[in-house]
Amino acid sequence: MIPEPAPNVRQLLAFYLEAGVDCALAEEPVDRLSEPDAPAAPVPVRETAPPRTLRETPTAAPAVPRSEIAPLPEAAIAIAREAARTAPTLEELRALLENFDGCALKNTATRLVFADGNPQARIMFVGEAPGRDEDIEGLPFVGRSGKLLDRMIAAIGLDRSKAYIANVIPWRPPGNRTPTPQETQICLPFIQRQIELVNPDVLVTLGNPSTQTLLSTRDGIMKTRGKWFDYDTGTRTIRAMATFHPAYLLRSPSYKRMSWLDLRAIAKALGN
Repeated sequence: MIPEPAPNVRQLLAFYLEAGVDCALAEEPVDRLSEPDAPAAPVPVRETAPPRTLRETPTAAPAVPRSEIAPLPEAAIAIAREAARTAPTLEELRALLENFDGCALKNTATRLVFADGNPQARIMFVGEAPGRDEDIEGLPFVGRSGKLLDRMIAAIGLDRSKAYIANVIPWRPPGNRTPTPQETQICLPFIQRQIELVNPDVLVTLGNPSTQTLLSTRDGIMKTRGKWFDYDTGTRTIRAMATFHPAYLLRSPSYKRMSWLDLRAIAKALGN
């Protein structure tokens, strides 16, 4: 068999970009394929008489800035719940997120991606997490999937001025990786409070992760899409429906027909 030619630098960069790896997390590259340096041989220690015992002044430990001390996940979740509960408005909720240091994703993201659209809208769409374009713009759904979401919203006679759009995770995970369960649980109180403050008539979860997180189901999107759920904010029950994430529809356009059926049901509910 003829071996395939090794990819050149341009092809490798294109591959990494398609995989979502478009940012560096360290100042210097790390060669993880190199052989580790052999440990230096221990230097023999000459025996000497024990020194006299002296009273040493303990050295004070260097101070660590508070911003570099990340709370444990359990503590971060508790802090997030308490902080989100006290936010009386969307503006103050956003300010709390800007100053919240309990989620490590904040340290690798370019900016907070809070929301877009009309806070007074009757319909709210919630995805999983921002991608590269959203991280740059600071707004949810602005890339290719965002353009498709705009067309989906237009299909029911609305636009971004008549809808509210957010994500469960407000910071982009490095390389667009899947958020960990701990990261999701830390951010969950904030999106729950965000839904409560917007108080829409219809909540639409986009894709499997946001559906399972917000609608408390373990079923996949194929089973949950197109069905009505009750989302309880604590003060009101909101009608909720899951449908496919626009990014999934870009990869699997044959499912657009099912998504169209979901949108028709949503439009009917808004009409009533």
